Amino acid sequence: MNDTPMGDAGLQSVPALLHRNATTFANAPAYREKEFGIWQSWTWAQTHEQIEALALGLLDLGVAPGDHIAVIGRNRPYLYWSMMAAQMCGAVPVPLYQDAVAEEMAYVLDHCGARFVIAGDQEQVDKVVEVQDRLPMFEQMIYLDPRGLRKYDHGKLHQYSHVQDAGRAKRDELRAELKRRSDALNYDSTCVMLYTSGTTGKPKGVVLSNRNVIETSKSSSEFDGLRQTDDILAYLPMAWVGDFIFSVGQALWTGFCTNCPESPDTMHVDLREIGPTYYFAPPRVFENQLTQVMIRMEDAGRLKQWMFHYFMAHARKVGPAILDGENVGAMDRLKYAMGELMIYGPLKNTLGFSRVRVGYTAGEAIGPEIFDFYRSLGINLKQLYGQTEATVFITAQPDGQVRSDTVGVQCPGVELKIAENGEVFYRSPGVFVEYYKNAESTADTKDAEGWVATGDAGFIEEDTGHLRIIDRAKDVGQMASGALFAPKYVENKLKFFPNILEAVVFGNGRDECTAFINIDLTAVGNWAERNNIGYGSYQELAQHPQVLATVKAHVEEVNASVAQDEMLSSCQVHRFVVLHKQLDADDGELTRTLKVRRRIIEEKFGDIIAALYDGSSEVSTTTEVTYEDGRKGAISATLQVQSATVTPVAQKMAAE
Repeated sequence: MNDTPMGDAGLQSVPALLHRNATTFANAPAYREKEFGIWQSWTWAQTHEQIEALALGLLDLGVAPGDHIAVIGRNRPYLYWSMMAAQMCGAVPVPLYQDAVAEEMAYVLDHCGARFVIAGDQEQVDKVVEVQDRLPMFEQMIYLDPRGLRKYDHGKLHQYSHVQDAGRAKRDELRAELKRRSDALNYDSTCVMLYTSGTTGKPKGVVLSNRNVIETSKSSSEFDGLRQTDDILAYLPMAWVGDFIFSVGQALWTGFCTNCPESPDTMHVDLREIGPTYYFAPPRVFENQLTQVMIRMEDAGRLKQWMFHYFMAHARKVGPAILDGENVGAMDRLKYAMGELMIYGPLKNTLGFSRVRVGYTAGEAIGPEIFDFYRSLGINLKQLYGQTEATVFITAQPDGQVRSDTVGVQCPGVELKIAENGEVFYRSPGVFVEYYKNAESTADTKDAEGWVATGDAGFIEEDTGHLRIIDRAKDVGQMASGALFAPKYVENKLKFFPNILEAVVFGNGRDECTAFINIDLTAVGNWAERNNIGYGSYQELAQHPQVLATVKAHVEEVNASVAQDEMLSSCQVHRFVVLHKQLDADDGELTRTLKVRRRIIEEKFGDIIAALYDGSSEVSTTTEVTYEDGRKGAISATLQVQSATVTPVAQKMAAE
């Protein structure tokens, strides 16, 4: 049962919710951050004071209503407070991806016309300084961490704490103006602007109103019974809509506590210490965690390995049914309880999932094998389907209706329809206001009746009402034979194997499917170390004969699985290449949310794709890469083109 007072009148803005929480939950923890190995904590009352002081300081710097304030950095309470302080001033926060290079930041900062930037540390300050000559609207920058910035020109630079101190000093003078601006906010006021990941082109600025954020946060919190006593770990990019809704929207609506890790490197340790009750991660995070588990088991003794595989086989058999409250025999329940004591419980504790009551994955499709692995442990992991333009939520899986092959039913207040070409459309209170400075794209995406085109192909099951997503509409095609081509389905199956980090499948309009494979350096490197196999680089390890043989076995296993699906059996991989480099966002091959940019990959590696289809046994290639310091370089390699056995579908059907 939700223990948060719902339906509060007049809560039509983020500052209004903040004020409510500072009064109603004054002494409850609102934010925690681990710094120097120690957890710091702020109550809702303390949080309100910190945000108000910053907002007053922003007024003192000249922030005007409607200004765009960019926020750049890792997940820290101070940066979440920056977004709320901006809203309090009537300004619009624009969070940016902290791992974006200066060039990417320049586009967003210029496009939104940011007058002010709030940066986490020297690294982010340097990126803005590098491109500031191209930002005609930019005026002032506030930095949080002063390390390394003492000798910088402070004509446009201000330390975060100093801005707060100035705000407190001018509290009496500026508080009335701050209250006037805050009180003027309503449901139609802009709450935040979030930029899309730019899978197919330049990122677009998605304008979300207070109505979008608050209505979505309210309905989604009620859907899963989120509580004021819940804990989440905020570690995903602040520029991503999911983090904004979970760490700001839902946190403000329910009053639960947002916990920020010390750094990305300590995230898993901090996750264990916090033990969140509400947890979200994209598929890549769950894939990486499973890879770490499998690596540890390979290093374990024979008895521990036997126990793990024995009890996990039982967990896959009955775990999801027990989780959903279905009837399971007494002996199976007893055996599962033994597994909980010896395997599942310790494993969940290691992963930091011991207290998870509600867990979600979204962003892209998760492999069914990976999804079922976590649910078999008793973790209430569910799928949701959403977009930035929907303020996240379109569909979600209710408790007791969780399946790996659907993304659930329409969320409260959401309407769905499927176009003749199979594309999914929706409308809801969360539908975005517009793409900033892009009326043409807004009209292409959202029609006059408020229906939004998702760009995804799918269908609604008649008997259950669940939505099934096939793939991105632009990626779904046909083989030369007319059979359906849906690459994501095959790619997710390949990524279930710990040795495979990424896969890109080709085949639209062709006779056969082929694939690029990225090995997981951690998993394959661990295998090489155990087997005393030396290697000097990722490239060398990726082309090792035993690695190629292992990947070939994985591809053939996936082919056998794909052959079981009558609709997609033509998507089996005939030939593949293990790439000489990892696909990288800095090289433009992935988005900042780690989604594959297919068109760019097809253009960049056209010579390798040609070799996959012309019968070549190997291909020599040179590829431009970007180093960590931003310098460009090139790597050359000769790649072995591998053939994989394809499972004959006719034989499979005859056997049945």
